[in-house]
Amino acid sequence: MRDPRIQILARNLINYSVRLQKGENVLIENFGLQKELVKALVDEAYKAGGNPFVSLKDHEVDRALLLNANEDQMNLIAEFEATVMKKMDAYIGLRAGDNISELSDVPSEKMALHGKTVGTKVHREIRVPKTKWVVLRYPSASMAQLAGMSTEAFENFYFDVCNLDYGKMDKAMDTLVELMNKTDKVRITGEGTDLTFSIKDIPAIKCAGEMNIPDGEVYTAPVKNSVNGTITYNTPSPYQGFTFENIKLTFKDGKVVEATANDTERLNKIFDTDEGARYIGEFAIGVNPYIQHPMKDILFDEKIDGSFHFTPGQCYDDAFNDNHSSIHWDIVNIQRPEYGGGEMYFDDVLIRKDGRFVIDELLGLNPENLK
Repeated sequence: MRDPRIQILARNLINYSVRLQKGENVLIENFGLQKELVKALVDEAYKAGGNPFVSLKDHEVDRALLLNANEDQMNLIAEFEATVMKKMDAYIGLRAGDNISELSDVPSEKMALHGKTVGTKVHREIRVPKTKWVVLRYPSASMAQLAGMSTEAFENFYFDVCNLDYGKMDKAMDTLVELMNKTDKVRITGEGTDLTFSIKDIPAIKCAGEMNIPDGEVYTAPVKNSVNGTITYNTPSPYQGFTFENIKLTFKDGKVVEATANDTERLNKIFDTDEGARYIGEFAIGVNPYIQHPMKDILFDEKIDGSFHFTPGQCYDDAFNDNHSSIHWDIVNIQRPEYGGGEMYFDDVLIRKDGRFVIDELLGLNPENLK
């Protein structure tokens, strides 16, 4: 018998996240062969009157392909996948796997090649701007291990996070969106961090279950050349198969001029991918009340209660700051007291301290008010 929580999740993804309508095509792309959720999504898509299409992928197979990939081949793969994506009205990306480091030994130039072909031509140019899309993880024993939890406890946590009332969160985010849209200068301080930048005239976008599951962030982007100061990230950040720790970035007029981490050489190779990789494409504030600690999975970690992420690389079209890159790397800083605390100021007014909103219009986004 199917876990009823899976059916609830599938129903929410089809009817709330991508709002599939009669006659619309939805691509369900599954890494990791999580058949129960895929079947539930197919069922719900048919119930909504839509046409489901399924693509099954595997990270081990991707590794084998990427190790010796060439540019002509990757361009043809991108052309093939783009042909399919152009026919879709909606996209559900289901990510699962047993090893987050599966791609760790793929050379960085091969990962960059994949990013500028498939990543750009399929996802950035078609899927993101032209479909209703949502991306999510699915629980596994390896995810439970990363979170330091038993498999059963992690599954319960997962469904609490993913099946919460996102409609309630959506309404509570309106005041933060309004405030960000009126803000010019942002200052963020904390252990090893003193950062200033402008978000003037760049739209703030709320994320409450429509593009990611789990969800819970409001994002915008800094004015490209406005970022100055230093940020020290206090969460581990997997990227291209390697887990970076103690990342510290120093900015001058928007550009990363110094970058260090537990593997500084590898870090700087990523930032040398292209010109835009050393500029910031996103600034976002995380508010999911159920996600309290990092688990080395960015779809969870970027939503952590009391966190923000400051993202090198490509900006989003709906929060456009004219930064272009084949990378988009969400790196997280948590400002709750147990992670060192910190302050966030909008136009010199303290709006969040130690991870909690402190002005009246934003109190509804504190965790006790979102559960």
